[in-house]
Amino acid sequence: MIYPDNASEKLGFTDIKALIKTKCLSEAGKELVEKIQPQKRVDQIDKFLRQAHEFKELLINDAPFPVDHLYPIKPLAEKARVEGTFLSESEFFSILLSLKTVFAILRYFNERNGTYPNLEALFEHLPIEKSIVSAIERVVDEKGNVRMDASPKLADTVAAIAKAELEARKRIDQVFRMAQQNGWTADGNLTIRDGRLCIPVHAESKRKIKGWIHDESATGQTAFIEPEEVFHLNNQVRDLEFERRREIVRILTALTDELRLHIPLLLDYHNLLTKVDFVRAKALFAIDIDGHMPELSKEASISLVNARHPLLLLNFKGSQQTVVPLNVTVDQTQRIIVVSGPNAGGKSVCMKTIGLLQLMAQAGLLIPADPASRLGVFNRIFADIGDDQSIESDLSTYSAHLSKMKYFSEHADAKTLILIDEFGTGTDPMFGGPIAEAVLEVFNQKEVRGVVTTHYSNLKMFASNTEGIENASMLFDNVAMRPLYILQTGKPGSSYAFEIAQKIGLNSAILQAAKQKIGAQQKRVDTLLVDLERDKKEVHDTKVSIAQKERQLARLKAENEQLQAYLEENKKTILKKAKDEAREIIRNANKLVENTISDIKASQADKHKTKQLRQQLEVELNKHTDQPAASVSKSKQNVPQGVSIEVGDWVKIPDTGSEAEVIGLSKNNLVLAMGELRMVKKRSEVEPVAKRNVAKASRKTYHASVSEDVANFKPEVDVRGMRTEAALNEIEKHLDKAVMMGFPSLKIIHGKGDGILRRFIRDYLRKYGEVERLEDEHPDRGGEGITYAYLS
Repeated sequence: MIYPDNASEKLGFTDIKALIKTKCLSEAGKELVEKIQPQKRVDQIDKFLRQAHEFKELLINDAPFPVDHLYPIKPLAEKARVEGTFLSESEFFSILLSLKTVFAILRYFNERNGTYPNLEALFEHLPIEKSIVSAIERVVDEKGNVRMDASPKLADTVAAIAKAELEARKRIDQVFRMAQQNGWTADGNLTIRDGRLCIPVHAESKRKIKGWIHDESATGQTAFIEPEEVFHLNNQVRDLEFERRREIVRILTALTDELRLHIPLLLDYHNLLTKVDFVRAKALFAIDIDGHMPELSKEASISLVNARHPLLLLNFKGSQQTVVPLNVTVDQTQRIIVVSGPNAGGKSVCMKTIGLLQLMAQAGLLIPADPASRLGVFNRIFADIGDDQSIESDLSTYSAHLSKMKYFSEHADAKTLILIDEFGTGTDPMFGGPIAEAVLEVFNQKEVRGVVTTHYSNLKMFASNTEGIENASMLFDNVAMRPLYILQTGKPGSSYAFEIAQKIGLNSAILQAAKQKIGAQQKRVDTLLVDLERDKKEVHDTKVSIAQKERQLARLKAENEQLQAYLEENKKTILKKAKDEAREIIRNANKLVENTISDIKASQADKHKTKQLRQQLEVELNKHTDQPAASVSKSKQNVPQGVSIEVGDWVKIPDTGSEAEVIGLSKNNLVLAMGELRMVKKRSEVEPVAKRNVAKASRKTYHASVSEDVANFKPEVDVRGMRTEAALNEIEKHLDKAVMMGFPSLKIIHGKGDGILRRFIRDYLRKYGEVERLEDEHPDRGGEGITYAYLS
């Protein structure tokens, strides 16, 4: 499918696979990555892309994925398959940990049934066989050692060993104390020699203790003796140790026989872990390059929107540089794109980006491009990049190019993508150009798709006059004399040879002589291309400016709609509140009247008491009648006649004593802003405020607000368990307050997991100029699960 064999390496696909392998946790996963190849079936490609996309969404937005242990199960299962063999306790422990990871993964997806359908297909109908785990846990403990109570005989043997060791220790301690009392021992305590506990004895006293001499000191003055009675006890311990080991082997053999029945299921579990590790690695790499899933098409076409070269993107991340996005279309109407322009202007990177992203997509990898990008499927991808001269094959640079052109022209068809860098170079341009043009004509007749880069004018002219072939150029700022790395289709580009030579300081006499040597027609064509390049740049800048204004207009429109919605919602809330208050007033009034009548009857209509009750009733009624009337009469006098209120003025709301800024006028209504709050008031309901008073009042209100916030605010935020977007919003609120209140740092608790949330938070914080540096918490107090953002 890919020709020649080194095309994948030259396009950067080999480097992509190497980077994905670093994300794998198991060797089996790395082996799968090494086998990645572009596919031809659309359904297969779609499945692989959807799996990677779902895993990426899982890692970013869902709870941490349980991949604590990924030990290889397959080689252990193959070992257990052979009759008579047994697995060691450490091998069983590895299987146990891997099975627990498998079951945790199965439970994870079962809890989210239907959320990740393409990932769930990896283990469809795979059961959770807990009997295997139970059987292993009966024999192996949590540290990977055989349990002492794995069988009654083993328990008895272990107890006998402990008893014999205790007896041997008591006996050697007795002999040691006796030897010390008699002055036979050398300086020091009991010591180990040849695996035996020995007493250090002076050489002249070694015949006074019966036993075996295991060693002597370098000077020969000290002998290390194991007493005779202790020797027999130690031999007994050793015999028991052999018996314990034989029992352990018997237990492990029986467990292996039990496990042998489940080998097919164990292999399925191994395949699941391998695939999960493989897809997880692809998803992690996609997060690093901001990869997305493109739309797939059965046609042989390419439509890339805001595409970036992944290797260039990763390289620029460290230096805080940005990659200029690429927008290009290859379809039935413009099958071959002929890219021209200055040297170092980005032609080769443009071509390699197209080829690499096509390979990645057909291999099931997410690509760093807009999700609106649309990619077809090619049966063959041919690339001619760089110098393939070979002394062994007697091939010069141009011969190597021609041999590839021969193969391309013979085997290419409408489902082939060709990528040719510096088309036609390597020989005399007078002959290389026409040959390249003839090959290009053959490609066009076969409806081949592709991208070629060139400096040859005849190829630019051929592309302009031939249907199916489209010129394109890399934009160049001929004022600042620097490339813009923006691809624009429709017109060819100049090589800017004279302009670049002039900028780097080549002698003007040489330049003048060179200009005189080229033909007048060629000079005129190049001048027209330069002028065209300038016009194209102006058009591009105008388009960018219009796009910015359109975005600004859309934002203002959205804000206006949001304000209208807020006002409408606020209006309903006020009306509801007023109705509730009216009901409460009526309810209280009825109760007041009933109580008054009851009191009058109780006092037997006493004249003085009745008058007092009527006055109380009048006071209660005036609370709800006199005050609004007074307020209305007062409000009518708030704005003096002849005093106008404009946008930007400050006014006071007498009902609340608050001050607000006028941000809009509508007939007799004012739109007011108090911080983030928006409201509508009539002109008669506000009073104008002098600017000097506003500043003073604002300062007072601000300092009061800050004092309250400082008292309640704590420079710490816990975002564990939150989705990425919610976590970043919460951090932004705390960061704004911390900066405003002058705190030196902000503590962010995000947990460890796969480190995805930590990476997103740190990338987000680096955009703030107020954040001076980021540090982890001390390992004893949370380590990488906590980030400190130090503020400048």
